[in-house]
Amino acid sequence: MVDREAAGALLDDRRVAVVSATGSERMGAEVAPRVAARFGRSILELGGNNAAVVAPSADLDLALRGIVFAAAGTAGQRCTSMRRVIAHRSVADELVERIAAAYAGLPVGDPFDAATLVGPLVNEAAFERMQAAIAEAQEAGGELVAGGDRVEVAGPESFYVRPAVMRMPAQAEIVRQETFAPLLYVLTYDYLDEALMLHNDVPQGLSSSIFTLDQREAETFMSAAGSDCGIVNVNIGTSGAEIGGAFGGEKNTGGGRESGSDAWRGYMRRATNTVNYSDELPLAQGVNFG
Repeated sequence: MVDREAAGALLDDRRVAVVSATGSERMGAEVAPRVAARFGRSILELGGNNAAVVAPSADLDLALRGIVFAAAGTAGQRCTSMRRVIAHRSVADELVERIAAAYAGLPVGDPFDAATLVGPLVNEAAFERMQAAIAEAQEAGGELVAGGDRVEVAGPESFYVRPAVMRMPAQAEIVRQETFAPLLYVLTYDYLDEALMLHNDVPQGLSSSIFTLDQREAETFMSAAGSDCGIVNVNIGTSGAEIGGAFGGEKNTGGGRESGSDAWRGYMRRATNTVNYSDELPLAQGVNFG
């Protein structure tokens, strides 16, 4: 980890042609213009408000595994953690019940214990932000279905929490923000166009997924008319990136890509080289200085 003073020196140093930064949207808003002011380049990997669309044809066993792992893994503290589920009205109730039951059985505790699946939040501020988000979502009409409570594990200086599931009547402003904690919002839809509108109506654009057995729905989600994220998955969760795949996002998530076959371009300086091996130099338009 680089401290603020050292980071500032890198941002302002003209010898540093490319700055690659991973962090919050607020950090990116400071880094990008500062580097651009000296005509440097930046590759940013910022916030994620990743969602899964669960279609009426979805294999719910598969969807459950993908959602719980992506939303509760690493206690929701990963840029690709799942924050939202947009479920078709015909499957939403059953899906929420199954997620809540799965959450109830997740062992929360010491991350060094092999049996633990959910470890601690990074600090008290993270816990308070999660509680504030739950309260704001409830004020917007949301229902806390399961979780959200603190779990006593290692004394008052540690902050362990049970992953939370919330049903939302609409995509309230708090849902459009990234809460870096195991807090999963569930919205419902009737038509795929509605699901896509909800999915894309957030400032972030990192990772996304759809659970469906309908090929047309899958192809639509992966097309330019579908997900507006840099990572678009079908029948897997939002977590992580595939080896060899370009990692990065769109909109407030930043720009550029890490990994993948074309990511190296962001770190290279393009030059056009013309070499004349003769002792003649024909000039354009027939110009002759003789």
